[in-house]
Amino acid sequence: MLFLLSAAAVYLLASTVRGQSPTYSATYLPSSVPYQTEQGQTGYNQCGSGYNQTSECQNTFINNVQDFCLWAPPEPGPDSVIGNTEQIEVSWCMKNGYGTRLIPDGTITGAHFVITPDYVQVTGTANLTNINIPAGDAGGELDPHGATGEGNPIGGVVFSSAFGDMEQLHEWTNFMGSDMFCFRACKPADDAPTMCNHIYDEMGCEWNMPANYDSGTFEYCQGDSAEPMGVYGASTFYQGEPSTPAAHPIPSSSSCTTYSTISNGAGVLAGGSTSSTPTSSSTSSGVTSTSRSGSTTGTSSATGISNAAIRVASPQGMESAFIVIATLLMSSSLGAVMLL
Repeated sequence: MLFLLSAAAVYLLASTVRGQSPTYSATYLPSSVPYQTEQGQTGYNQCGSGYNQTSECQNTFINNVQDFCLWAPPEPGPDSVIGNTEQIEVSWCMKNGYGTRLIPDGTITGAHFVITPDYVQVTGTANLTNINIPAGDAGGELDPHGATGEGNPIGGVVFSSAFGDMEQLHEWTNFMGSDMFCFRACKPADDAPTMCNHIYDEMGCEWNMPANYDSGTFEYCQGDSAEPMGVYGASTFYQGEPSTPAAHPIPSSSSCTTYSTISNGAGVLAGGSTSSTPTSSSTSSGVTSTSRSGSTTGTSSATGISNAAIRVASPQGMESAFIVIATLLMSSSLGAVMLL
């Protein structure tokens, strides 16, 4: 397992151990990303333009409610549950032009996009059997780290223009199940690993990302940042402890632009068929200025998506193991780089 840790993971772990802001061995743009970004990657990151429903592209974009992507299996079938396919997921997008697969029209039944000072986030409901997740799959969590440091999926890269110019967002977490999704990507900052923490993979969407999950509504909002998942004042909850705290309250949001629907714009339907009359990507129904304070009810248990395939029984122990691994790797392979 030691040889699978990427250099990016080593640099990140070393900086985290020292209590400094995270640093990364490489930062890409869609125009400069190499063909593959990690050892063992099954797909690719040089994806071209247009769309292809058999694409193996492993770039996602999270820009607005009309323009976001989700991770999902490359092939259909009963064995394509997230727990089995987490390392090989490919990108499915709501916008044509990235060289990815398109999310078929009608798949997303509700989407709520919010941009905050610390992250962008999209949550909602969907029939994700249309993008190869088997019916009834409770799902799992995807993030840029995974058990080896290369990420789930291996080589998955996230880009966003939500904060201005297009940039890579290194810290993100995405829960996917057959009927619900949530995706948060954090603005580059010292606290990005905390705001996009990935260790609560059994707790589901509504606990990790308290937000609007209503079906039938499509909206783009400004919002306040949530409290970091698992952090309660001076205390930090770790998955597997005997008592699970309630989810944090849903943060306030305002200045919401609502849409009657969203569409991929190319008329791509489930099963790869194409509508004879491709629709425009969305239809705006105006801006609402209503603020939402959003208290949570009934979210103290993991009612969203859980991941039985990935267990984090002892985060503290895992962190210690990673520190040792990082130290060994840095000493043997990066002798010129000082950890401390």
